[in-house]
Amino acid sequence: MSLFDSLHPDWQIQLADMEDRICSIAEQISSEKYLPAKHQIFRALSQPIAHTKVLIVGQDPYPNPDYPCGLAFSINPEVTKIPGSLNNILKEVGNDIGSTQIVGGDLTPWHEQGVMLLNRILTVRPGESGSHSSLGWQAISERVAEVLNERSVIPILWGKFAQELTPKFTHGSIISGVHPSPLSAHRGFFGSKPFSSANRALREMGLPEINW
Repeated sequence: MSLFDSLHPDWQIQLADMEDRICSIAEQISSEKYLPAKHQIFRALSQPIAHTKVLIVGQDPYPNPDYPCGLAFSINPEVTKIPGSLNNILKEVGNDIGSTQIVGGDLTPWHEQGVMLLNRILTVRPGESGSHSSLGWQAISERVAEVLNERSVIPILWGKFAQELTPKFTHGSIISGVHPSPLSAHRGFFGSKPFSSANRALREMGLPEINW
């Protein structure tokens, strides 16, 4: 199966004119080791478009081979050591909402409820953060943002890299703030209450809240 074919059919339609670009990227990385596994690269785009209510944007996959699972910030369920950014996200959920349904660091329950966890750059070489930043993934994540904007999906944009997508969102609420990285979270991520803000926006739209 080609990488393009791993997209949900809805996204195959929306990204049809980018099929050659996606195939070119797949060819470029085929001769080297990369993360996540091929079948997980488009995991964030495995749900119907209409299912998506909230978008959380990350930068690129964790370079630690144990972590990447195709969902931004999430890790594989069998991994017990939680990365710093994810640990801070879960702390803020607890402080903001009062509790979280997440066990360990697997954010699949959010994905299943319509929270798209999308990295701007969808692959990385093991041990080399940002190593696939020149392959062209950003154009694809920008197109995804444009499509979701037309459905008034609520974007949560943490940090400068995610906030480069701000101009793509012209409908509805934008939740923007400091990145949850241990290097920056103390500068305003903690206490920013992005999760209750997203649920409030969903209520105003008449949509079910996320069980964070």
